[in-house]
Order: sequence, then structure tokens, then C-alpha cells
Amino acid sequence: MPVHLPGCNRRQFLVTVGAGLAAQSSIFAAEPASRTEEDLVYLLNDTHIGEKHPPDSPVPSHLRQIVTELVQRERKPASVIINGDLALYDGQPGDYAHLGRLLTPLYEAGVSTHLTLGNHDDRKVFYNVLKNERPDNPPVVAKHQAVVETRFANFFLLDSLKETMVTQGLIDIAQRNWLQKELDARPEKPAIIVAHHNPRLGGDPLHFPGGLIDSRELWDLLVSRPQVKAYVHGHIHDRSIAEERGIHIINTPATSYVADPTKSTTGWTTARLSATGVQLTTHTTDAQHAWNGEVQELTWRTR
Repeated sequence: MPVHLPGCNRRQFLVTVGAGLAAQSSIFAAEPASRTEEDLVYLLNDTHIGEKHPPDSPVPSHLRQIVTELVQRERKPASVIINGDLALYDGQPGDYAHLGRLLTPLYEAGVSTHLTLGNHDDRKVFYNVLKNERPDNPPVVAKHQAVVETRFANFFLLDSLKETMVTQGLIDIAQRNWLQKELDARPEKPAIIVAHHNPRLGGDPLHFPGGLIDSRELWDLLVSRPQVKAYVHGHIHDRSIAEERGIHIINTPATSYVADPTKSTTGWTTARLSATGVQLTTHTTDAQHAWNGEVQELTWRTR
């Protein structure tokens, strides 16, 4: 079973998300290991959930579709990671309240669920509404990060939110120091870094201006730790696979919407892990889309 450090359990979520959101929820015991697919992780990003979506907006339904699939699975994934831009525009309280309602079935079903923040989020409001997400003793002040330990890889969740409604992202030196310490404490298992923003290296330079300001400093740290195998991001509302100095850069599709439906589409990604790599499968909210079910195999670097 995964370990989330720091984090919360399901009881904390259902109690602290707010009486109006979860008052009728039941508390269940944790899922036994036999009912968990320890090699499977769901990756979502850019949910952009708002309190007041237009009546014809498909965005909340996209997330509801994924949640429904997850809770109906006989065997649950090791973890679900939702990678930033949780809120519609600028992180209003109602956005996070609605997100909490949509995610409650995952917690009720015992699905290990973890959230990161993006440039459309507001950290203070996020903590005020989803109180379970606020750590008692944050390892880095004013940042939201965690380690999720699974059987075949450790996921290091970073907070790249520089400022609400500022497109560029930032990890900063304090968070890099935390990451270095946590990586060095776990040298044996593959490490996957997860942050909302794309790095300004590898991939398509068209998107570099809106990416991580301190990409080079972060990459020097990652490359020097051979257990680091991949970096997962969203932010671009598209999908792609790139590589920089041996580390895979995995850009996963947005769950909410895309700028140009003729070039991209919405959905989510499942990562099936092994000791030597990962199998990525794209799942689209439109079951007839050409990307639906496409599989990409990545092999981890050996040094």
C-alpha cells in the first residue's frame, strides 16, 4: 500500500472537508493489499473545477467520469495523483468545495488520492477549504509537497505554484533542498518527480516561457541522483514524451479542456510500473478518440 508523507487519511478528509460536503459519508476500513494493484497509478491534471461552470460545460463531468470508473474497479490503483490547476481560474473557495464533492467517492472507496497545486490555484484558500491537505508541520513553509511511496517507485510531489494567475512556475531553493534530502533518504527505488509546470528543457520550446523558472537548477539536482527516472507535468493541456539528460519528461493530457480539439483532447493517464520502467496508457473522455488506449513504454536510465 502507498505511503503519503505528509498527508491525511480518509477519516481526516471526510471530517475536515466540511459538513456540507461529506456529512453523509461513511468511514470504511483501509482496502486490503489483495484488492490493490500495487503497480498501477492514475495520473490526472488540470481539472479546473469551478463552483459555477456554465450549464453546458463538460468539465465537471470529465472528472466525475474518472472518479466513477475508479470507485467501480474491483481492484484499486496504488495511488491517484491530481497534478495541479485544481481550480477553475483563480482558486475560489467554491471551486475547492465542488472539487471536494467530486472527490469524496474516492476517499470513501479507500483510493489513495494526492493533490498538487498549479498556477490557477490559491494555496491559502485550498488549505482553508480542504483542511485535510494542510500538514501539521510543513517541511517547507508556504509549499505543498509530499512523498508517495509505492511498490515499484517513489513519487515526489512538488509545489510549482509561484503565484496565483502567474503562468510561470517555481520550485525554489528551499523546496529543492527538501527534495534533495528526501531523494537521498530513498536511493534504492526509482524516483518519479511530479509537478504541475513543464521544465524549460526537453520537449517543445514553444512552451518554455510558461514553464519552471528554475528548471536548470532543478535538473542538475535530478540528474545527479541516478534513482530519478522521470518528471511528470501538466500545464500545457496536451500530451508528449521527451527526454533530457536521461530523464523522461512526461506531459500528460488535461482532464478539463484543450485549446485546440483538432490537435489534442481531454483525458487521463494510467502508469503501470515495474522495476525497470513504466507503461503509460492514455484514456480519453471521448471513447472514440484515436488516442484512447494508446500505450507507450519507457525504460528507466541505468545511471
